[in-house]
Amino acid sequence: MSDQKAISIERLKSLVELTARINEKYTDPNAMLVSILEAVMALVQCESSSILLVNNEDSSLRFMVALGPKGAAAENIKVSKNSIAGWVVENNQSVIINDVPNDKRFNSTVQEKTQYITYNMIAFPMRVGVKRECVGVIEVLNKSEHRDFDSEDLAILELLGEQAGTAYLNAKSFRSTRDNIAVLQNAVDRGKEYHTFVAKSPIILDIMKVIEDVSQTNSSVLIIGESGVGKELFAEQLHLKSPRSDKPFVRVICAALSPSLLESELFGHVKGAYTNAVTSQKGRFETADGGTLFLDEIGEMPLNLQAKLLRAIQERKFERVGSSETISVDVRIIAATNRNLEEMVRTKTFRDDLYYRLNVLPLNIPPLRRRKEDILPLATFFLQKYSSEMKKNFVSFSPSAIKALYSYSWPGNVRELENTVERACILGQEPQIHTGDLRLPISEEGGGTVYTDSDGSLAEEISLSEDRTLKTAVNRFKKKYIEKVLMMSGWNQTETARILDVQRTYVTKLIQELDIKKPVEGTF
Repeated sequence: MSDQKAISIERLKSLVELTARINEKYTDPNAMLVSILEAVMALVQCESSSILLVNNEDSSLRFMVALGPKGAAAENIKVSKNSIAGWVVENNQSVIINDVPNDKRFNSTVQEKTQYITYNMIAFPMRVGVKRECVGVIEVLNKSEHRDFDSEDLAILELLGEQAGTAYLNAKSFRSTRDNIAVLQNAVDRGKEYHTFVAKSPIILDIMKVIEDVSQTNSSVLIIGESGVGKELFAEQLHLKSPRSDKPFVRVICAALSPSLLESELFGHVKGAYTNAVTSQKGRFETADGGTLFLDEIGEMPLNLQAKLLRAIQERKFERVGSSETISVDVRIIAATNRNLEEMVRTKTFRDDLYYRLNVLPLNIPPLRRRKEDILPLATFFLQKYSSEMKKNFVSFSPSAIKALYSYSWPGNVRELENTVERACILGQEPQIHTGDLRLPISEEGGGTVYTDSDGSLAEEISLSEDRTLKTAVNRFKKKYIEKVLMMSGWNQTETARILDVQRTYVTKLIQELDIKKPVEGTF
């Protein structure tokens, strides 16, 4: 950082006033970005200024806000990593350049698109968190009266950059919290039996448009998708948007019951129909009368029961188990599966007539890896959910944790993401979730699996902390390393001592001295 002792008292007073104005915009991140640039131009007399933010998904840079003669033309332009802004992000350092065209880092792409010529500039990082991670770059262009930028300009702007990064992060967190409160309130209004639906990706929003239309019909719907993609939530949306929304939504998991129990569960039974049938009981078809019946894991339904289900769907009639009395119902059927029903039809393990009856309106739900725009909104929703349940105060994910979330393939889809965030809330330390808290599995070349951890950034973390003594660094490394060996040995201290080539009593001593605690069982 530049020498901040050279900053004039007048400029520092201005900085305090401008920072207060910036923080007044905490309810609107976009308005805050504009306020940051207005503050920048007030502190340093210049012609133009802009903010570029780092996209956590692919680490790309893009102009978010730009003020000046060609500000509107610059907004939303993607910037190459081989640029001055890219250099600032990569090195997390500020730079003064008073001869931009001749600087080797200068990339003329933006200048060609906007027809705005830059002669000199200051570019400095927006940093957040204890690790001071760079989340964006603020650029100040063309000092007034053709003057050069100097070290005092940089010093005051770097102070503002530290405040701006934190303020913007807080504004985003506030908006996310407010949006999620609205979503949760909507869920409460609709009833506790329904899940909260969170989506941002274009592909899911397109599916929701289809659901708007499909929900108005009474035709059967078949929802197809991998395990954990949230098929039940889409079924709920079909029901809630339909004219049947004030009627029952009844769920049946076809794989959870034996064939005889599943038949009774669906169609009901009369007293004496079988040994334990001491009273007559309605089935799910009768319970769902007027509403929607959701048959999850329909591919697991036994063949001998499929014929009775087909009749009930086609004729809307059936008999309870042990009875000859025909019952009529008005039920809309939604089925879901992660199986390939077409292949099952070919192999005669699923009735073709039932398949065609169910597959009137198919909905194919993409896996989470194909709709990455949903990862962070879902993760944020789960973070707030489990923070509340565990009475913790997590507010966000660190930039490196967000990158880890986007980089992982999520084979278990939304269900795995939820479990990961829940575990991170158990293991993490407030107020942020870090990469190590996520413990995402990473395949090694030898075929084994390791987990994301914060060891790789330990040196950087210590170097940025208050206590940077060698003793502290050694103790923190010891703690991390011993914890890892203990996990590898199943927390067997004798085996850990053998691996470390020390006495078992010394391992016990280190565990006490370094305050090493065994994690809650079942979190790994």
